[in-house]
This record gives sequence, structure tokens and C-alpha cells, in this order.
Amino acid sequence: MIQRHRKHRIMHGVVEHNGVLYVGGHAASDIDLDMKGQTRQTCEKLDAVLAECGSDRSHILSARIYLTDMSAKEAMNEAWLEWIGEDDLPSRATIGVADLGDPRRLIEIVIIAAKA
Repeated sequence: MIQRHRKHRIMHGVVEHNGVLYVGGHAASDIDLDMKGQTRQTCEKLDAVLAECGSDRSHILSARIYLTDMSAKEAMNEAWLEWIGEDDLPSRATIGVADLGDPRRLIEIVIIAAKA
């Protein structure tokens, strides 16, 4: 059975199938923050989405992280590692992109997680 959560005009924020949560891209609300700040805020949003769907960060299976400034990758990694436990690290790809809709938006994160 497929369940869809958080309907938006063009998509659902989460699609659930067989106990797996496919979470659409999330980004910081305050795009005046630096990379570390935007990463922290994005991870907080992911915490809320996962909790709403019966999961948590320790159940993240995979993450795709899109950065507009790859030179700030280490700042992103610092915030990421503060957020997720070293025993719960998912598979991950960090992808450099030219644009995330606003030149101040530095990061967007897409995850796949198991239900808790």
C-alpha cells in the first residue's frame, strides 16, 4: 500500500511504501544563514517530518545532499555530524549544483528512511 503525506501543489512531501519513507527535498527557511546554519535548520525540518511519519534520524537509509558551494562542504559536514550519530550514518551523496532557486539557498537534502 502506498500512503502519501504532506500534500503540496506539485508533490507530496513524503511517499510511504512497505515501511520506507521517500522524503522530498528540504531546505532551510532562513536562507540568510551560512552553510552550517542552513544545514542545521534543514536537519531540524527533517526531524519533524520523520517524527510525523513514525520514524527518526537513526532510521535514515540514504541521503542526497545538494550544495551550491562545494567549498563549504566541510561546514555542512560539521553540522551533519553534530546532528546524526556516527553509528547511524546513512549512505550519502553530496552533489554540487549551480542553483537551488535563490542564490542565498546553499543546501537541499533528500532522504529515504525506514519507519521506526
